[in-house]
Amino acid sequence: MHLSIAQTLIPGAVAFALGMLGTPLLTHYLYKHKAWKKKAGKRALDGSVASEFNRLHNGHETRAPRMGGVVIWGSVLAAIFGISALARLAPNAFVSHLDYLSRSETWLPLAALVVGAFTGLVDDLLVIGERGEGLRLRHRLVVVLALSTFIGWWFWAKLGVAAINVPFGAPLQLGILIIPVFVLISLALYASGVIDGIDGLSGGVFSAIFASYAIIAFEQGQTDLAAFCASVVGGLLAFLWFNIPPARFYMSDTGTMGLTLSLGVVAFLTDSLGGGIGVAVLPVIGGLLVVTVLSDIAQVLSKRLFKRKLLRIAPLHHHFEAIGWPGQKVVMRYWVLSIMLAFAGVILALAQH
Repeated sequence: MHLSIAQTLIPGAVAFALGMLGTPLLTHYLYKHKAWKKKAGKRALDGSVASEFNRLHNGHETRAPRMGGVVIWGSVLAAIFGISALARLAPNAFVSHLDYLSRSETWLPLAALVVGAFTGLVDDLLVIGERGEGLRLRHRLVVVLALSTFIGWWFWAKLGVAAINVPFGAPLQLGILIIPVFVLISLALYASGVIDGIDGLSGGVFSAIFASYAIIAFEQGQTDLAAFCASVVGGLLAFLWFNIPPARFYMSDTGTMGLTLSLGVVAFLTDSLGGGIGVAVLPVIGGLLVVTVLSDIAQVLSKRLFKRKLLRIAPLHHHFEAIGWPGQKVVMRYWVLSIMLAFAGVILALAQH
């Protein structure tokens, strides 16, 4: 038991340490090359100018660099491959137990993290260019659809996943429909990446979410997957150290895209494959992500159907800013809620064990 705990927590500590050590170099590079938007301004989901957002955040997007998400996935990659290389180059019993690079538990979430991070990085590089335009939404959606369709097929065809476990009930049998369900969840999670809108907000929320799944995976005996989630938390905390207001950089798409796509895979790996409940508790653990997406949808529908805004600004965290809440108050309260939702989701996931 003690060895399993160490196997889970040490990768998180390693990722945090590597992130803290590497961030000053990354920050120097980002500021040296002025890796921020050259022109402030944002458009709403319907294509109109987001005047209220631009009023509140005028100049923020040109104040600090984008691509801070490199700290997160860079720390995770350095930790997982570094520990794996050490276990092979200087083998001993303890280090071998720390190696959490495994085909059965970490290849899929790692692949989703890398593909999402790389796509987001390309988008960020285009955004900081003179034109200030990133990858078109349809191009990013093609990546999400292609990746999630492949992984959904892999779950069904290769791993035999055909059902989703439900708390206090019989499993929901889906058969091949598990593929479109996984695709829809991945799309919804990707859409929730807009929670990266205030200094410190997304880092704290995603830390609570991945910490929850680390606990769930550990309880299921999936120590490699638990270690992966812990290393993501370590990378997130290193990022958050420098993202607390005033932020040294923003997470941006290279962080949010990798995290959200990886999260969907983790949720499915901790479901029927792990003999537990991982997917059904995702809306609880990631409740603030759900609220973020729903507030965007509600805003668009209200403007199209009733020709009026439901919120001052969408998503919801910007609405709170618009009605007078300081950004720090929004962030702190979101952190509190994310921790409480994490507790609730873990309790629900483990209630039947």
